[in-house]
Amino acid sequence: MTETEQTQQQIERFLKKVAQKFTADDCDMPMTDIHLRVSQDSGDLMAFDDSDVEITRCVIDQWIDNKSDNFYQEIAIILRSSLNRIKDVVENMSIMKPYSFILEDDDKNNIAELYLVDDDIAIIGGDLMHDLDNDLDNFLKDLLGKEE
Repeated sequence: MTETEQTQQQIERFLKKVAQKFTADDCDMPMTDIHLRVSQDSGDLMAFDDSDVEITRCVIDQWIDNKSDNFYQEIAIILRSSLNRIKDVVENMSIMKPYSFILEDDDKNNIAELYLVDDDIAIIGGDLMHDLDNDLDNFLKDLLGKEE
């Protein structure tokens, strides 16, 4: 799924609304995770705290009635990318560290850990070595092809 500019803007606005709820300078909130729930049918993107209290929600038009079998894997990539684009906001929330952004389906099943923030590190989830074999094979073919 290719992310449209409108989808990118909607997600970033949504994430900034989540961050605004946790920007108090005077204390750290004792919460460990932010749960992002996505509905494949309605396109709803919702954020919940550890107590399952809704923080905010929005509808991503591009995701409404998406029939892709890889929907959640594709959404995880898009959300990770968005979290990384606004990492300064995400990493400076007034939540007791470490905390994570976790992707869940409609039934509250954990799909993926998207982003982990700790005191000195931030870890973007996912397979960092995705397609490494293919990239190395292509590099080697290019290198050997130039020698001929």
